Amino acid sequence: MSDAELSTSGLPKHPGVMIVVVGPSGAGKDTLMAFAAAKLGQRHNIHFARRVITRSRDAGGEDHEAVTREEFARRLDQGKFCVSWDAHGLSYGIPASVQDKLKLGDIVIANGSRSALSHFNAAFPALKVINVIATPDVLAARLESRGRESREDILRRLQRSSLDVCGDFDVTTIDNSGPLDIAGAAFAKLLEEQLGRCS
Repeated sequence: MSDAELSTSGLPKHPGVMIVVVGPSGAGKDTLMAFAAAKLGQRHNIHFARRVITRSRDAGGEDHEAVTREEFARRLDQGKFCVSWDAHGLSYGIPASVQDKLKLGDIVIANGSRSALSHFNAAFPALKVINVIATPDVLAARLESRGRESREDILRRLQRSSLDVCGDFDVTTIDNSGPLDIAGAAFAKLLEEQLGRCS
């Protein structure tokens, strides 16, 4: 990066972008992020945030840092999170250290929540939302395979919920109903486009 590309503070003129991935359970957010990480994760200017969650390490799903409720509360009090929220009886936190990457002009991708987007918006001046969706039948089949609810209960819940993102956000929606390589390629392309804007 040349001196002409730096601000008077020595930081890049274009701040980094926080990309928060949201969507309903079963849409495949973790799978898409893993696909993109395998394709782009070796780049020095793109980072996948590791969430801190009050959930057992062996509970399955994403690679997260498991902590107790007491430890989560301690870190929250110490300002260790730039964004935190509660959902489904669990607490989630995005480490404050991601701000260091953004100050360098890099891109950070985090698994978020539609209910927490106002917190993300307040924490990150440059925010991009990726809304991952799938058809109700696909969502129901994926959720049913987890064995936590009956198909009928899942379909009733899906009928009551919306796949839209409410609020004034920069949103791109990716339909992950079909083959992973199609949605994954779209997701990776979007990240590469963001990298181009930041450079």
